[in-house]
Amino acid sequence: MMMHRRLFQLFWGLGLYGFSMALMLRANLGLDPWDVLHQGMAPRLGLSFGMTVNLVGAIVLLLWWPLRQRPGIGTVANIVLIGTAVDLSLILLPTPEGFAMRAAWLGAGIVLNGIAGGAYIGAGLGPGPRDGLMTGLCRRTGLPVKWVRTGIELAVLAIGWLLGGTVGAGTVLYAMSIGWIVHHALPWFRIDAPERAALA
Repeated sequence: MMMHRRLFQLFWGLGLYGFSMALMLRANLGLDPWDVLHQGMAPRLGLSFGMTVNLVGAIVLLLWWPLRQRPGIGTVANIVLIGTAVDLSLILLPTPEGFAMRAAWLGAGIVLNGIAGGAYIGAGLGPGPRDGLMTGLCRRTGLPVKWVRTGIELAVLAIGWLLGGTVGAGTVLYAMSIGWIVHHALPWFRIDAPERAALA
C-alpha cells in the first residue's frame, strides 16, 4: 500500500510538473531557467520542446557520478514523463489573452512547479536528474535546498541565455522564488523518510 502511494504521488507530481512548465510557456512572460536552456537547444537539435527536456534530463544524469547519487524509479520516470507531459499539455492549452491572464498563468505555473517538485521528490523513489543534482549538492555542501536550488537555476539561466533562450520578468521571478517554494513543499509530501529531513 505504501508503494502504491509513493507511485501515485510520483506520477501525479511528474505530470503536474510538465503541466506547470506548459503554463509558463503559454504565458510567454519569461521562461524558467531550465526552459530557457531547453528553448535555446531545441532548434539546434531539431526536437520538440518536450523531447529536448527529456534529452537534457538524461545528460544531467551523468553529472550524478561525482556526487555519488543513485538513480531510482523516479529518476527514470522523470526523464521519460516530464517532457512528454509538456508536449501533451501544449497541445491542450490555449494561448491566454491579455496581460492579466498571462500573468496569472505564469504565477500558477511557478507555484505548481514548486509543489510538483516537492511531491515527486517526497515520494522517495529517486529524484529527477535535475533535482538529484540539487539534493546531491545539498548533501555534499551541507547547504539548504533553498540556496542550492537557486544557485543551480541562476547558472542554467546564464547558459540558456547564451544559447538564445528567451529571458523575461517571469524568468527572474522563477529563479528567485522556486527554491523557497520547494523548500517549504518538501515537508508536506515526504513519505516515511526522516533521513531526508536534513535536505529541507
